[in-house]
Amino acid sequence: MRFLGIGDAADLSALYLRLVDEGHEVKISIGNSFCHDTLGGLLERVDDWKVELDWIRAAGREGCILFENVGAGRDETQDMLRHEGYNVIGSSAFGARLENERGFAQKLLASLGFATAPVFEFSDRREARRFIADRPARYVFKSNGPDAATFVGHHSRGADVSALLAGDSPVGPSFVLMDFLEGVEMGVGAYFNGEEFLRPACLDWEHKRFFPGDLGELTGEMGTVVTYSRTRSFFKRTLALMQPLLKQHGYCGYINLNTIVNEEGIWPLEFTCRFGYPGYAILDPLQLTPWSKLFRSMLDRNPTHFETAPGFSVGIVVTTPPFPYSREQVDEPKGLPIVFEGELSPEERSNLHFGEVAFHDGTFVTSGASGYTLVVTGTGASIEEARRAANALVCKVSVANARYRRDIGQKLIDGDFARVEGLRLLDFT
Repeated sequence: MRFLGIGDAADLSALYLRLVDEGHEVKISIGNSFCHDTLGGLLERVDDWKVELDWIRAAGREGCILFENVGAGRDETQDMLRHEGYNVIGSSAFGARLENERGFAQKLLASLGFATAPVFEFSDRREARRFIADRPARYVFKSNGPDAATFVGHHSRGADVSALLAGDSPVGPSFVLMDFLEGVEMGVGAYFNGEEFLRPACLDWEHKRFFPGDLGELTGEMGTVVTYSRTRSFFKRTLALMQPLLKQHGYCGYINLNTIVNEEGIWPLEFTCRFGYPGYAILDPLQLTPWSKLFRSMLDRNPTHFETAPGFSVGIVVTTPPFPYSREQVDEPKGLPIVFEGELSPEERSNLHFGEVAFHDGTFVTSGASGYTLVVTGTGASIEEARRAANALVCKVSVANARYRRDIGQKLIDGDFARVEGLRLLDFT
């Protein structure tokens, strides 16, 4: 097959390299100039992806365009390309609205019968601060748009969120305040082929804070626990309810719904209507069906089942400065060598998923805009077994100034997973 990847930062680096390993042709377009060096020496980067449409068209049903992210007008472009007969996997205009317009998504979910927390939409800081004064509570602040910012308040009367709104922090042209929900945060995701979901769905538990113990900045994600086991019941109660709407709007790609679960129910928080990073890489070792075959089944809409391994995958995001910021904000060197302790086995190599990486003079080096260097995974029958495998492998990765979390999955082991089981949200077998 022929694949044309389109995005800002080569967020699907590891997936592109898997496709090359499977024997397919891959070209990539990278919008952010700070990221033009990513995958240098490994893949062909094109300056203008539109010029490559004839290359994709010439491949017929074997040509496929992969869109990495939403925003920057790419959402309507995906719908247009599908209308013109191109095979496109990614998102859609409807998907972008679900992800970026949080109030819209919550109202839609409520109409489908979901329990939803109170959400209040604003475009004026002062109005929002007056609202908090009149209705004191613990709030979560979330801006709208593709570069959404999130701030989880801790003050029981909302004083910290009010102070945020009084300062100079960027909040975007519109934002929402959501009542804070206590519980276990977990997501459910699946691939959608334009008409129906592929099975099985996955469940995930993200770790978004920069430091162990859930301290520090909210990053995109520092690591995740995922599984394809015991997922059917939770999927049917949540993401499966979206199938008619996704079909109506021609969605084709991965979609994830993040939730809070507690003794009062399942509370949806937000959608990810695109490939998740690092989610796709952490799912990779559990997906026995190769990526190209999975994509082929999505485009052909047959079959609607793919092969997966039982158990869990734990992923650790290995970062280097300036992460979680960008080189547009902080001047940090790149081109740092990435080396490995001893001779890695084929299985160990398959659990390394490169991100902002290039290949120069026989050595992998850091590249890109943010220091999102690679994802290390480990698998096992239990979360603890997968966690040990990931932590053992990450110790064999050596890169200057690397920062990562070694506690991925620990809260689940210490009680959160047992709580989810006690809520009867997982299949018995």
